[in-house]
Amino acid sequence: MGFKKLLASMGAGGASVETVLTDPNVVPGGIVQGEVRIQGGSVAQQIEGLSVGLQARVEVESGDNEYKQDIEFHRQRLGGAFEVAPGAVHTVPFGLEIPWETPVTTFLGRHLSGMNIGVTTELAIARAVDSGDLDPVSVHPLPAQQALLDAFGQLGFAFKAADLEKGHIRGTRQRLPFYQEIEFRAPHQYRGLNQVELTFIADGNEMDVILEMDKKPGLFGEGSDSYRSFTVGLQSFQGTDWAAYLNQWLAEVGGKRNWF
Repeated sequence: MGFKKLLASMGAGGASVETVLTDPNVVPGGIVQGEVRIQGGSVAQQIEGLSVGLQARVEVESGDNEYKQDIEFHRQRLGGAFEVAPGAVHTVPFGLEIPWETPVTTFLGRHLSGMNIGVTTELAIARAVDSGDLDPVSVHPLPAQQALLDAFGQLGFAFKAADLEKGHIRGTRQRLPFYQEIEFRAPHQYRGLNQVELTFIADGNEMDVILEMDKKPGLFGEGSDSYRSFTVGLQSFQGTDWAAYLNQWLAEVGGKRNWF
């Protein structure tokens, strides 16, 4: 982002701040490197606290209404208090840890529409808090996540959309206050199926994979077999043919209901 004017404790002549990411590309569990650059104004300012964090724009359902909410899901303090002298430049480097549950925003070099995640900068100045703009990050899939995404592509599914939903999925290792849904449009051979929704919830060792079928209108009722949850090891995922696994599940459910 460009330099942003800060509040000055004496009214005018405040400092300016800019956050620069060394490389915005990262994977869950990785680290985003960067630095915060503070340019002193015409008056000295006491910076009481400096921190960087991660923010996501999340869809919230409230009754019959839906709206977007910016949720900060991680924050990291950078050192203690310090003073910025008039005209001086103060640079604070940082390495911001990316939680394992952080949603994927980039797949096959393409930004997933609907994903808005980035680094925020916050400074406390004379008992006031001043937040910077959002610096976008590109979160790429872990190898285990890539394997599942590739499997959908091998079966002919096409990416449709992605969104972040506020709430929790029961029975999973979820810790963040929201989760991601990646929607795939079904190919013609699954003629009774509209789409499949995919969710990843990872930690440092494993991830929960949640799949849910969405049938086309007018085809039977919903049932528990249209939902599947299983665990994948982040280091042992290569032992499974995921395209075959997904096709078998789809065939089992679709065959029972005469979808295909």
